This record gives sequence, structure tokens and C-alpha cells, in this order.
Amino acid sequence: MADAPPPQIDTTKPSIARVYDAFVGGKDNFDVDREVLRQIQQLAPEAIQVGRQCRNWLIRVVRFMAGNAGIDQFLDLGSGLPTAENTHQAAQRLNAEATVIYVDNDPSVAAHGRALLEENEYTHFAVADLRDPEAVLGHESVRKYLDLDRPVGLIHSNTLHHVTNDENPAAIMRTYLDALASGSYLAISHLHNPADGSSRAKLAEESEVKFNSMMGSCFYRSRDEIQALFDGLEMIEPGLVHLFDWWPDGPRLTEPSDGEYNLLGGVARKP
Repeated sequence: MADAPPPQIDTTKPSIARVYDAFVGGKDNFDVDREVLRQIQQLAPEAIQVGRQCRNWLIRVVRFMAGNAGIDQFLDLGSGLPTAENTHQAAQRLNAEATVIYVDNDPSVAAHGRALLEENEYTHFAVADLRDPEAVLGHESVRKYLDLDRPVGLIHSNTLHHVTNDENPAAIMRTYLDALASGSYLAISHLHNPADGSSRAKLAEESEVKFNSMMGSCFYRSRDEIQALFDGLEMIEPGLVHLFDWWPDGPRLTEPSDGEYNLLGGVARKP
């Protein structure tokens, strides 16, 4: 299906994509989005560092998939606004012909996506809602540029914690995974609440309330709930871990903050 005309950008309400852009130090956001960041910084002053950690984890994951795993086609769901380092840049440094399809339904992303992300014939953008996997998989760009009979790198970087329990994120994941070939890889990063009475659990609870009051949907889930999203797959070592523990580029010289502990990520292979 072809892209529908993107909805108009509403600068009076925060956008998930623009808020994330603010968290990683981007410039494609408005004061209403930066206000979310300011409110979260009152709870977690290290919020910008957490945002950058998320981006660094994504780049390490893409390098692994494009390099060690030999993946040459990627589907990046809920990709958000372009920033200093993007999936296609990381993948194409290792394989100049790696195909990357970015998917997002945010009007801000749609406005920037085609101009900023379609840098070459192997990088494409599709306006679609990741919560509707059949629509995503049936999208004209996905059908044209991805070969689903071969392995794909499927990326859910900080997306599924915006999917409500009623929308059934596990079922959404199952639909995507059923459509992928054996040898495909799935990467997920997700907000985590250890629910152990610790300062990290308190921060998760308070941040969830704050995010939901300002953005409408953001859910810190348990380790078991996040692990269930990988059901039926073979986890890649070191498994589902804090983002800073997933194959870091070097030794950690400072103790991670509570905010950094409130994210888990992992990569798994479809047998």
C-alpha cells in the first residue's frame, strides 16, 4: 500500500519521536518536547546520558548484525527522527549495499524521513504504525525492497514500551517473527522496572507516571515480560542485560546511574 498523506505536525503536544530526539541532543524538537525532558531530568538528571546510551547500544547491535551475523537487510520499526548516527550508516559502513527500511507513523518523522534518510538507493522510509504488523509487512516499500525469504535484522529500539498491554506486544512480535526467515535476528531495548523496592524501582515507577501524564503511553515492564518478547528465539550472549553490558566498546570507568539500569536490551536469532 502507498503512503497516505502524513498528518499535520502538532507543536502543542509532545511527540514520542521528538522527545527522544531531545533526549539524544537532537535539534528536531519543540519546547513542548523539551519540557518532557526537563520534567524527567527532575527525577533523573542523567536523562540525556541515558538517551545517548540507547543510541550507542543500537549502533553496537547493528554492527553485530551487519558484521558478525552477515545480515544485509534491516527493518527498523519506530525508527524516530534522524540523528548523528543511524541504522543505515552503521550497517553500510560494513556493507555499502545493506538495505534499511525505516518505519514510523509520526508526522515529524515523515516530514524529515524521506529527505534525511534516503541518502542512497539502499535506504528507504515507510509511513506505517508498528502496532499493525500486517500493514507494515504489506507496505509497498517493505515488499519492494526486502526479501522476506532471506534473513532480516528486525529492530525495536525503545518502541515496545509505548505499546499498551491491551495492544498485546507479544502478539505483535509473534506476527513479525512468523513472517521472517530462519536466520533472522531481533533486537529489542525496553524500559525495565525491577520491582524490588530499590531506588531503581522507585525511579521507574515515578518516571512511568510522569511519562504517561505528558505523552500518553510509556510502560516499564518486568524482566520476564521483556524476555517473553523473544519467545521461541535463540538469545545471543550475553542475553537480556542492561544496555551498557551488551558488548560495550570498552571498559566502564564510572558507575551507571539508576536511569541507565532501567533499560534492558537483547538480541536473538530465529532458528
